[in-house]
Amino acid sequence: MTAVPEAVARPGVPARDAASGLPPYTARLLRWSFAIGVLPPLALIAALAVKSLYLLTFVHVICGGTWTGFDLFMGLVMTRVMTLLDVPTRVEVAKRLTPTTFFILPSLAAVAVTSGIYLSQAEGKFDLGSPWILAAGVVVLILTVQGFGIFMPNGLRIFIELAKRQPDTTKIARLNMRNIRLAGVQAALQVAIIVIMAHLAVY
Repeated sequence: MTAVPEAVARPGVPARDAASGLPPYTARLLRWSFAIGVLPPLALIAALAVKSLYLLTFVHVICGGTWTGFDLFMGLVMTRVMTLLDVPTRVEVAKRLTPTTFFILPSLAAVAVTSGIYLSQAEGKFDLGSPWILAAGVVVLILTVQGFGIFMPNGLRIFIELAKRQPDTTKIARLNMRNIRLAGVQAALQVAIIVIMAHLAVY
């Protein structure tokens, strides 16, 4: 009797990639996230190449606004929704949310910050002696540490669990919930940066 390969899905159980052990949709979502994630850096490179202040401003606003909007949604809406779900349902959300945002959010954050620095330099407002610029730098540093020191490592830990033969669903749900709550903290910090930018724009 021929054994059925483990990569073939049993009824009611999603198939898994034979090499990585991840659900098949994880790779597709990661590819989609990467494809979207490369667009902001390309737009920034184009703005700098043509030396267009208009395009640079557009890139900064669209990336910063999308990044802030996503974090506000995660912090204010998703936190409330996820707390009302049971652990298996939270895990199913994490399986799809983590690969979808894995490349997009770091890309938006990095481009928003980088374009903001170039924009302030172009407008002659990048004065390291200004308390407002220093305050913005401190907030950006905190956001960077959170993003690359907590968000992405948590995402990698979720991928590692998903690749296991018997994933720890409680751990996946906990890591995903930690990222969602932290998104709310990031949203508050981004609002603080918007206040700083509004001050710099007026003065």
